[in-house]
Amino acid sequence: RGSTFTINCTGFGQNGLYTTALDSVFERKAFRPVINYSIPTIVNISFTVSAILDVDEQLQLLSSFLWLEMVWDNPFISWNPEECEGISKISVATKNLWLPDIFITEFMDVDKTPKGLKAFISNEGRIRYKKPMKVVSICNLNIFYFPFDQQNCTLTFSSFLYTVEYISLGMEKEVWEITDTSQDIIQTHGEWELLGINKATPKKSVGTNLYDQIIFYVAIRRRPKLYIMNLLVPSSFLVTIDALSFYLPAGSENRAPFKITLLLGYNVFLLMMNDLLPASGTPLISVYFALCLSLMVLSLLETIFISYLLHLATTQPPPMPRWLHFLLLHCTSPRTCCPAVPQKGNTGLDHLPGMKEPMELVGKLPGLRETERNGCPGSTRAQQGDKAQKQHLVNLWVQFSHMMDTLLFCLYLLFLATSIVTVIILWNT
Repeated sequence: RGSTFTINCTGFGQNGLYTTALDSVFERKAFRPVINYSIPTIVNISFTVSAILDVDEQLQLLSSFLWLEMVWDNPFISWNPEECEGISKISVATKNLWLPDIFITEFMDVDKTPKGLKAFISNEGRIRYKKPMKVVSICNLNIFYFPFDQQNCTLTFSSFLYTVEYISLGMEKEVWEITDTSQDIIQTHGEWELLGINKATPKKSVGTNLYDQIIFYVAIRRRPKLYIMNLLVPSSFLVTIDALSFYLPAGSENRAPFKITLLLGYNVFLLMMNDLLPASGTPLISVYFALCLSLMVLSLLETIFISYLLHLATTQPPPMPRWLHFLLLHCTSPRTCCPAVPQKGNTGLDHLPGMKEPMELVGKLPGLRETERNGCPGSTRAQQGDKAQKQHLVNLWVQFSHMMDTLLFCLYLLFLATSIVTVIILWNT
């Protein structure tokens, strides 16, 4: 048990002679300043976030700059300002005072607090200690919604040595005051902005010891403008051009090379913008880019498939199955559907889908080459019928190719729109 006393003000304030009056206090700096050691020292904490320096997604670290303020009472210090030349507050080097060992639990770097700092002492013995801190703290980052993500990092203030029997933590300012002050004076206008600060005051149990602590939840939000302009807008332009390339003629020789050029350009774009993406985890934007790349590859495969059908139709058209012919007639407009060319003894369409009918027709014309040499009128009619039959089959396959091109284009647009809407909904949540 100690005893309080009043400082003698003789020579107080003259050329800093008040330090002599505080010698008896300085000699007790190794001990917690209390009159009764069963009474805990109340340390009130406040801080101001003046800058958000960096967020390292790969290492899961938040770098910020804080002004930490700690306030506690020393019952062994008091004086009458009227007797001490009106001085009600003095500054004293912190090396001469007992300081609470308050630290940030999430701190992951070496403390680089400047040396030689001072604390203010009021005439009532209240000590106010402020210090700047560059805090590199661990933070559980969720980058799934990058670049529209919000992070909630914690700063836990606690004593390393003193349990609840010796130090009790309190708030020097209300949380809303800390938030408003931090948002007003924050000096960085870079990638992150401060949304708000909340707190919780659970006790921390370590073995049989119980420690007092204050947990501050610092909510920050990424400014997405940089990533929208450099990632989303160029990607959207390339995908839009790829979709519009379906309006190139299906039989055009430039359609496939154009899509290949777009696909290569999109890969180069992803390689160039890779540094802007988080190095860890799988954000939603990476899934979006993968979907866009997959759609462009499928678009190229669709073009190759349609080109193959058109080439097959114009060189060696195979017989069209009955079910495909029936489907083609019912899925196309009567105005665009090619009518059947009537043959001898058959005015219907049943002869068209035969598996080997076009080739068999040529073989079933007896003496075709001989009659053609002799100039027989029957050979001319047979030749014209065979030519019309083959041309009709070519027209059917060409029409089927265009119908497939339109169908695949509609499926492409449907999947693209569904993917974009899903990604937007997830980002909004």
